[in-house]
Amino acid sequence: ILNFKNLEYFNMDFCTAFSNSFLQMSELMASLKYLSLSNSYLNGTILDQGLCELVYLQEVNIDRNNLSGSLPWCLANLTYLRLLDVSFNQLTENISSSPLMNLTYIEELWLSNNHFQISISLEPFFNHSKLKFFDGDIYAEIETSHSSLTPKFQLTSISLFGHGDSGIFPKFLYHQHDLEYVDLSHLNLTREFPNWLLEKNKKLKRLSLVNISLFGPFPLPIHCHKNLRVLDVSNNKLQGHIPIEIGEVLPNLVVLNVATNAFNGSIPSSFGNTWPWGCFYLEYLVLSNNSLQGQLFSKEFNLTKLKRLNLDGNHFIGDIPKTLSNCSALQGLYISDNNISGNIPTRLGNLSFLDAIMMPNNRLEGPIPSAFCQLRHLEILDLSRNNISGSLPSCSSPFNIRRVHLSKNMLQGPLLGDLSYNRLNSNIPDWMNRLPQLRYLILANNGLEGEMPLQLCWLNKLQLVDLSHNNLSGQIPHCLYNISFNYREDNHDLFDQDPQILYQLPQLQILYTNYHNHKYLTNFTTKQRLYTYEVQPLHSMSGLDLSCNKLIGEIPLQIGELSRIHTLNLSHNNLTGESPVTFSHMKQVESLDLSYNNLNGKIPPRLIELNALAVFSVAFNNLSGKTPDRVAQFGTFEEDSYEGNPFLCGQPLLKSCNENGP
Repeated sequence: ILNFKNLEYFNMDFCTAFSNSFLQMSELMASLKYLSLSNSYLNGTILDQGLCELVYLQEVNIDRNNLSGSLPWCLANLTYLRLLDVSFNQLTENISSSPLMNLTYIEELWLSNNHFQISISLEPFFNHSKLKFFDGDIYAEIETSHSSLTPKFQLTSISLFGHGDSGIFPKFLYHQHDLEYVDLSHLNLTREFPNWLLEKNKKLKRLSLVNISLFGPFPLPIHCHKNLRVLDVSNNKLQGHIPIEIGEVLPNLVVLNVATNAFNGSIPSSFGNTWPWGCFYLEYLVLSNNSLQGQLFSKEFNLTKLKRLNLDGNHFIGDIPKTLSNCSALQGLYISDNNISGNIPTRLGNLSFLDAIMMPNNRLEGPIPSAFCQLRHLEILDLSRNNISGSLPSCSSPFNIRRVHLSKNMLQGPLLGDLSYNRLNSNIPDWMNRLPQLRYLILANNGLEGEMPLQLCWLNKLQLVDLSHNNLSGQIPHCLYNISFNYREDNHDLFDQDPQILYQLPQLQILYTNYHNHKYLTNFTTKQRLYTYEVQPLHSMSGLDLSCNKLIGEIPLQIGELSRIHTLNLSHNNLTGESPVTFSHMKQVESLDLSYNNLNGKIPPRLIELNALAVFSVAFNNLSGKTPDRVAQFGTFEEDSYEGNPFLCGQPLLKSCNENGP
């Protein structure tokens, strides 16, 4: 760097080598025009960094650091500056009294995810005639100015993320006609859909109005708008019918998200019309959580480019249309919580790109098509809470499958995943070790028999295992301690990211705006209660339930080494021997149920070290000796935790102990 006095371009994104100190050498880089230090762990104030000495700067990217304080006034001297990105820092000040007011030739301002006070009117920037891109968070919310001034700028992109009540659409928007990107999410504007934005801005490509309290009907512009690619009005209060002419007015839509509104009526037939009178290019159609009804699609449905179809949480009836097989690019099908009936079309097996099929809580019947075996990319299958019958298709090793939810149907024969409350019988399949990513194994309330396969121990990422209420026999495998019961998969949920990133992902595979409705439900008994868990809460839940079987032999000492397990239920079996002293190692266990077995010997006294224990039962065994000291959690357990052991004594039992014996 010391020899680069003529250096004009400097990019050290994601680099900590120079961190806070290198800009103090700014006099050695006097010709610098482009500076990028994104994600470089810069901290402190910008004034401390020597930035203002680089007077020829045209672009500055110091976003995603830990900078604090206010913008230094010397920034006003950077008269060549055209782009400033300070987003994702800890900066704070009233923007109307900041040096940005003097940078009237600036073209792009990226200010979001700080603590700036920015008026929704943007009036402080009305003299910035070159301004094209503005990205910021609105904290000074309500537009109070009655000024008749009009802005000198014509924006191309505007992102204003709200933090409270903003009242009305900002007046400057009525003067814009070159907009291509608009995001006003979370501004709580409480207004009708602004179809005038589309009328005035023929170049508009993306319009995001998520959760801004829009209400009333959904009027479209009068004339065809050929440039709009993304329209997201989810999480509002829009009502009435989705306009029947939407395919004709917005023929080039790629993403349409109207989830979580109050729309009723049927799906507009114009969605399936041929180009140029339909949404021929539509890839993501999200209509979840409305009051839509009728058949899913008309016979003309022909969205061949569709990748994600979200129709869950409505009142659709009838069969799954065969025309859905025309969607040869379909990757995700979500139609849960409707009244869909009939058989699952065999033709769905021809949609080779499908990775998720979510159809729980409908009235589907008949068998699962054997054609599903052709879906080599399938990772998630949820057909729970239907009337599906028959047995599972005999497929070759399902290497890609991660989650299977088929509970509360009328299935027969063996399988895996969440298959509780079916009519499965036979043994647990020994090929289960071919599913190394399996996290939840729910096979409760079936007719499973035979011994637990040792291959189960190879699934070391299992977090929740429920084999209760079956006819399993034999001993508990010693190798179960290989299962961590604590596996946490790294989550990269789309909406943990900057919402703008959504439009920068050409390989986007899943579009979940109302993420709550794509969690997976399962039942699991812990603390003597049956809970219905969703997958997200299950990240903090781990357990092993082998209750209500015919297991015999001693409890392996190794089970006590499951130090991160939250619930262990071995009740209602024929287990013998003593309670393992290693149980005191399960420091995170909250529920421990060993009741209704044939255990003997003493209760390990060191169990009192289990400070997280909320439910404990050894009732109805053949235990003897003194109950654990009534300290810590054990001071909360009553007689029913110990009853049915005639040779036990000590509180809270009525039978006292004496020095000569129980």
